[in-house]
Parts: sequence; structure tokens; C-alpha cells
Amino acid sequence: MHVTKPVVPGVKYKRIILKLSGEVLRGGKSGDPIDAATLEKTCSQVKEIADLGVEVCVVIGGGNIFRGLTGAQRGVDRTTGDYMGMLATVINALALMDCLEKMGVTTRVQSAIPMNQIAEPFILRRAMRHLEKGRVVIFAAGTGNPYFSTDTTAALRASELHADIIMKATKVDGIYDKDPKKFPDAVKYDQITFIDALKQRLNVMDSTAFSLCLDNNVPILVFDLNDEHAIRKAVLGEKIGTLVKS
Repeated sequence: MHVTKPVVPGVKYKRIILKLSGEVLRGGKSGDPIDAATLEKTCSQVKEIADLGVEVCVVIGGGNIFRGLTGAQRGVDRTTGDYMGMLATVINALALMDCLEKMGVTTRVQSAIPMNQIAEPFILRRAMRHLEKGRVVIFAAGTGNPYFSTDTTAALRASELHADIIMKATKVDGIYDKDPKKFPDAVKYDQITFIDALKQRLNVMDSTAFSLCLDNNVPILVFDLNDEHAIRKAVLGEKIGTLVKS
């Protein structure tokens, strides 16, 4: 019989959805779509929390390889472009899986578009079982539908799996009242409600994803992935980034 990994005392969130944009895998100096050093750093952060007994799901974007919306601007049909973007997320998911398994973390990739040779289909109960057995589950190919972002995938999977929180890794250390790159006097929020974020039109997630989180009461933590051990700090309840909740 398989025994579920015990959770380390002090862990605030037992089951999380980690939302990574494809861009976080892009190399700084190398400019490669998937930079080996960046990939390793990201995976070591995932391993850190898996070792604490946290049940981890990763939703990965594909913007480092292809983005549907950008394709539409170049004349690619929006639906076709979105499917191209979904396939890009599968490439990223396989890269994450390979890197995590080399670190000794048992990982499963589930794809919303059937591709049996390389990934399991998304089956909710199977995903639950993997989590209970201490495996990291990576969700690829978005929701499997065009016109829906990977933010929406994160919100949907969090609702289905009854995750405690969505942790959205970005290149900014939280949510500000205006763009901190353009305005030096921008104020960072430690915590904000869904309603206030809507009123102020703060760009936390796209509107579909945001509504799903609001309706199903799924909190969102926006934080900077460049901060070493950021995810570990967050699951241990340290003040990091910005928390959006009801």
C-alpha cells in the first residue's frame, strides 16, 4: 500500500496550483526558449515544496515558444494560433517533467488534448490519485479549447481539484496600483480583495480566470519567481508577493 508523504508542520497550503508562464523558462543571456539553468532553478523550487509534503500541480504556458494572440497579429487564424500555443505548452511540460525526474521527483504530465504517446489524458480522479501518492502533476495543452488562456486553465484545475491556492509566478514581486516599471511611486499591495482588484482594474489574471477564482473562492498569490526559495516561503506562510482573496 502506498503511504502519502506526510506534510511538514508549518505548511500553510496542502494542495497548490503553481501557474508558470512559458516566459519564465526563457534564458536571459542565451535567449533560448528553454534555458537549461533557468529550467533547473525553477524545478528545484518545485522539488523543495514537494519534499515538504505539499501536493503540487503545475500549469505551464507556452509563450516562450508560441503565443496564439501574437500569432493572430501576424495573420495566423486565432483558433489555429491557440492550438499552436497549446502544443508549445506540451513541449514545456515535457521539459519540466524530464528535469524534475532527474532530481528524483516522480512526475506525471496530463494533456487536455489527447496525445497518448507522450502524456496521459486529463482525468480528474487520476490527477487526484497522483497527488495523493506524492507525484507532481503537470497540466499541458491548456483547457484543450481555443480562446482560453493558461490562466483560465489554472483557475479551472484549482476549482476541480479543490486546491488551497493558485500561486502565480511572475517577474514582478506582487500587484501594484500602477506599473512599477513606469511609475516609481507605484504602491504594492500585500493583500487585496477580488472586488477591489476588479474595481481598480488590476491586471491579476485575464477576466475569465479571475471570475472563476472569484466564483469558486480560490485565492491567488502573485509573487516573483526570481526570489530564491519564493515558493517554499509562500507555502510556509511567510509574507511574500500579493494575496488576492474574498
